[in-house]
Order: sequence, then C-alpha cells, then structure tokens
Amino acid sequence: MIATPALRISNLTKDFGGLRAVDDVSFQIGEGEFVGLIGPNGCGKTTTFNCISGLLEISSGKIEVLGQDATGMRPDQIQSLGLTRTFQHTWLWREMTVVENLLVPPRQQFAPNALLALLRPGSRQAEKHRVVDAYSVLDLLEVSHIAHNRTSELSGGQSKLVDIGRALMSSPRFLLLDEPVAGVAGPLAERIFQNLRTLTSEKGIGMLVIEHNMDFILRRDVDRIIVMDRGRILMEGTPEEIKNSRDVVEAYLGDTGQE
Repeated sequence: MIATPALRISNLTKDFGGLRAVDDVSFQIGEGEFVGLIGPNGCGKTTTFNCISGLLEISSGKIEVLGQDATGMRPDQIQSLGLTRTFQHTWLWREMTVVENLLVPPRQQFAPNALLALLRPGSRQAEKHRVVDAYSVLDLLEVSHIAHNRTSELSGGQSKLVDIGRALMSSPRFLLLDEPVAGVAGPLAERIFQNLRTLTSEKGIGMLVIEHNMDFILRRDVDRIIVMDRGRILMEGTPEEIKNSRDVVEAYLGDTGQE
C-alpha cells in the first residue's frame, strides 16, 4: 500500500453516449514511482489520461492529485497542483528554438499586465534563472547541443525529448507521458527511458507512462505495470508478474473492442 499517493484514481468511468470507454478504473501511484500503463489498442489508456489531466469531463469517479481533489478541474488548474502531461504526438512551436520552447511553460511568469511583468522588481533575475533551468533540463536529457536549433529541424526522437523537457520546465511533481518513445529508434528510445528513470530516482517525480509495446516496457526498469483491457484494469503487478500472466497475453492477442 502506498502511504502518500501522488495520484489516486477511484472508480473512474467515462461514457461517450452508449459507449463506456473507461469502466470503474481505480489505482494509485506514489511520488518517485515509475509505473507503466499498457494494453492493446482501444483499451482506454489515452482516454484515462485525458480524464486525469482534465481534457475530458468524467462520467463518475474521483481524481486526487498530490492529496487534493482534482475532480472536475480544468487542465491549467490540475497543472497548478503539480501534474503535467505530454501527448503521443508532439506539439512544439516549430519556428522557435529548442530553448525558447522550454522557456514558455514555467508557471507564474507574468503579471496580469505584460508591461508590468517586465517592470516588476526581480523579473530579469527570474528570467535568468529560467534560462539556467532550461539548459540544465537539456543537459539532463542529453540534448543541450540542439538548444539553438529550431524545433522544425529536429528528428522525431529529438522532438520527443524536447517535449519531455518542456513538461519538466513547469516543475512537475507528477508526469503523465503518452507513448514518449513512439516512433523513436531503438537506442534513443532506450536512452529516453533511462533518463526518465533518473528523474524518478533522483528528483522524486512520479510518472505514469503509456506504452503500447508490451515487450519493450517489460525490459525497462519500471516499478509496476498496470494493464488495461476493454476499459477496465485487467492486472497490476511487477514486470515479471505481467510477463507470466496468461490473461495479459490473451488480451494482446484477442479481440479488444474499441476505445
């Protein structure tokens, strides 16, 4: 049992008309815990993420983020609690450089009036600190050499790393990562997961990572894996327990319905 959950989901249900995409889902994840969320296409993984992050209104259930009730909150309100997410497809500002992309997300940068923000005492010093933080994040993700490249020039894998870096700039205590290595070549995908493991172990950031490729995530150093099938939690356990589950194998090979 997790003493202080960073994320607690209780009886989460999401209906789209007559279709139940997420069906009475419950789980919890602690700070600094690295958890995978897997399941066949259409099982409800991304819908669950969209509910947790406030992009979709839930039909029923409860969402708690870092001890606070986040049910019904807007995405910006949920982010202010310390939860940030990425998407399967990166949405970077293509005509801006990598470091410029990272300087946008930090919270509480501006006063209600932009001119007043520039004149506010300490604003220039705060901006310098943000630049230092941005380069530190790029160093952590091993992409500081592309800091001044436009993101339109990046490879798919580099774009994924910049997207993760942008999420880290909001000083999250919990991250939802939607297929962070989808379409990324093998060696770089390995490095991305290694960097994510470092973030959990060294900075205590909790993470829930969607990964469709079961074989890939079973070889990663995750603490637990949650398996979804047809909108429900099929199983939760260690990678070894998941690997040896006949139910999980059958879910991947069988008919999964639609999300």
